[in-house]
Amino acid sequence: MHFGMFMEFGCRKGGSDAEAFREGLDLVDAAESWGMDSSWLSEFHFSPERSVLASPIVVAGAIAARTKRMRIGMAVYVLPLANPLRIAEEAATVDQISGGRFDFGIGRSGFVRSYNAYNIDYGESQERFDEAVKILRAAWSGEKFSFDGKYYKVTDALVVPQPVQKPYPPMRMAASSAATFKTVAEEGLPLFVGLRGDGLEALVHNIKVYRDTWRDCGHAGESSVYLRVPVYGADSEAAAFEEPKANITYYFERQAKMVAAGSPKGGNAERTNTAAKLSALSYEDILRDRVAFGTGPQLIDKLNEWSDVLGIDGITAEMNAGGMLSEAQVKNSLRVITRDVMPAFK
Repeated sequence: MHFGMFMEFGCRKGGSDAEAFREGLDLVDAAESWGMDSSWLSEFHFSPERSVLASPIVVAGAIAARTKRMRIGMAVYVLPLANPLRIAEEAATVDQISGGRFDFGIGRSGFVRSYNAYNIDYGESQERFDEAVKILRAAWSGEKFSFDGKYYKVTDALVVPQPVQKPYPPMRMAASSAATFKTVAEEGLPLFVGLRGDGLEALVHNIKVYRDTWRDCGHAGESSVYLRVPVYGADSEAAAFEEPKANITYYFERQAKMVAAGSPKGGNAERTNTAAKLSALSYEDILRDRVAFGTGPQLIDKLNEWSDVLGIDGITAEMNAGGMLSEAQVKNSLRVITRDVMPAFK
């Protein structure tokens, strides 16, 4: 099983931007030293209370320059918010700097506020995303190309540099709505999933749709599913369940508000239903099937359970979902994961 950590470069109350970058990069250094397989960078815009990762591709370059082994991923690059030709150049540059250790997670985000600020209609996001993927693949072909789309036009462009990895850095697409799981499979892309929305039962169904569609499309090779989920490891059971309680409760309360506020104009029944479910979660509900908390042996049991039920081949651990854990707690959790849990899956 692949083990990665999901990073927000969170802003602490009263802290500075510089402190957020320093803390995030310090955790990267520890993860590189202790054997974590990868670091995945989120993308946030205009969220000073939460994250400084407005330009994660720049941070990916910084991580590539300070690491030798660990893979660096985007989770995810919000394609409709930028010009795809420029994205192709940036991603290929990071792949070169890292020596081919770059993973390109892509998505279109479910939060409308960023689109409004960029003056991009969220209703155009799917079409813009589809055109962007086509341009990226053409840009990384090593050949001069043109593209005439509804939103993007390219004339005789030969992208330099080209990626180290061929045919291009591995793309992995995020899915949360039921329809998107089918789309990801049709594109022949590996999948990012989470347990933040409708829970385990719905996720089992959606992953089955993804795998059935993958098989029906006749794609070569096996499908791949990485689960993004809050993880907290501690040396005692009491610490593992008490220390993150306030943090994770706040996290799901915030998620409910963000999902509700992120609905496009006119509302969205699926989002409204998801927000209601998130708001109603008790701590016991969260522990049962929304997070992996525990000592090393307890985390091994939980991940084995999810591996059996979901068929996942990778974990992307949210190390500080909610942003309220101390630096020492986050780093000790990372130590438990890499020292006590990862060896059981390698």
